[in-house]
Amino acid sequence: MDLSIVIPAYNEAHRLPGNLPKLLTCLDALALPGGFEVIVVVEKSEDDTVERCRAAAADRSEVQVVQNPVKRGKGYAVRVGMLRSSGDVAFFMDADLSTPLESVGEFLAHFRSHPDTAVLIGNRRHPQSIIGVPQGFLRRKLSDAFNLVVQALILPGCADTQCGFKAFRHDAAQAIFSRQHLDGFSFDLEVLLLAQRLGYVVEDLPVDWCDEPASTLRPMRDGMKMLRDIFVVRSLVRKTLNENPRVIERAPSA
Repeated sequence: MDLSIVIPAYNEAHRLPGNLPKLLTCLDALALPGGFEVIVVVEKSEDDTVERCRAAAADRSEVQVVQNPVKRGKGYAVRVGMLRSSGDVAFFMDADLSTPLESVGEFLAHFRSHPDTAVLIGNRRHPQSIIGVPQGFLRRKLSDAFNLVVQALILPGCADTQCGFKAFRHDAAQAIFSRQHLDGFSFDLEVLLLAQRLGYVVEDLPVDWCDEPASTLRPMRDGMKMLRDIFVVRSLVRKTLNENPRVIERAPSA
């Protein structure tokens, strides 16, 4: 399997079933020799997201729709999907497809030309990124403040931790997400800090991006929790790696 796409979903009956055919058309056009899989992980929802997604991809064996029995958060849904993935490269992306699907091919090309890179993240703040529909004023200002605190305290130089478009080589994905714990929106911080502390090369790339007004993120309530989580992540990752460090196999000496 060349590629896995993981999409977390909660109450997405109104848009994800319509987006799946677009995604599949894009992936078909890549003509990947080893093929691809799409894993939709649906948190326990109040609508018929599961049924409608399964109906939208009923004739496509590449699509798995996984129903979580409980609602725990985006981080949990992404973790479930990434640990199920089998592709050489695994992406996770938001159900609204805020980043154009053409970026999948661009990220794959970057992996091919940069064999040492293990993690690629979309960076909406990159000078070459194009923001078609910007966030609202409040969300933008809260996002700016959040990123400044993140860079100052735990991830210097990482300008956009929360872009919902990230890709991982298979080994990195398994190593990172098997150690990842946070279930909410702050899981990105934990993932990136784990990647850094595990010694993986992380790069960012520009993306085209359009804000989706129907986002389930609530700026004030979730924003305050994410700020609090900044102070949790560092100690959580330290504890995790003390208990489960990365063992790097080295070739025997001649």
